Amino acid sequence: MVAVGTMVWLSSELMFFAALFAFYFTIRGHEPQLWAERTAQLNIPFAAANTAILVISSVWCQLGVHQAEHGKAHRSGSLFNVSSWGMREWYVLTYIFGSIFVAGQVLEYAHLVADGVTLSSDAYGSVFYLATGFHGLHVTGGLIAFLLIIGRTFTTRRYSRMQEAGAVVTSYYWHFVDVVWVALFAMIYILR
Repeated sequence: MVAVGTMVWLSSELMFFAALFAFYFTIRGHEPQLWAERTAQLNIPFAAANTAILVISSVWCQLGVHQAEHGKAHRSGSLFNVSSWGMREWYVLTYIFGSIFVAGQVLEYAHLVADGVTLSSDAYGSVFYLATGFHGLHVTGGLIAFLLIIGRTFTTRRYSRMQEAGAVVTSYYWHFVDVVWVALFAMIYILR
């Protein structure tokens, strides 16, 4: 039931982001000169590297899910023996990569604000910050969920199906956030 509920909730989140996409393309259609000017200020290589970091975090997350499904909450050997890692170690790595992504997004915001692209500067700034900002909030929510799942591995003696379900639905959310970002990246940085 937790998985079904999560999927239903993610469907509503998908509709929310679909509205942001519609908002972006509608305003872009009315302000083509502004879009040409503002998209030239984007640092595409930096955003591509940041996107790669987020996508790779999904790989780490899925490796953690695999360990959770096999009842392996934490490593059974040395920290440097990756083959002995459990869900906790893979989720910590996912958390680190997700945090780097958010830090990269904040750094990009700082550069854009210094270049005069702010939330209130024009329509482009409004749409850019709404779309990427809401996504950043969703990533931050995912990071909090990872902390809760990781913390649970320290507080339970026996790793049960209930803990596994929490790890799995957290991965659903994380993969959703990654797919949304790939679509946002294509919309904002590639379709200039």
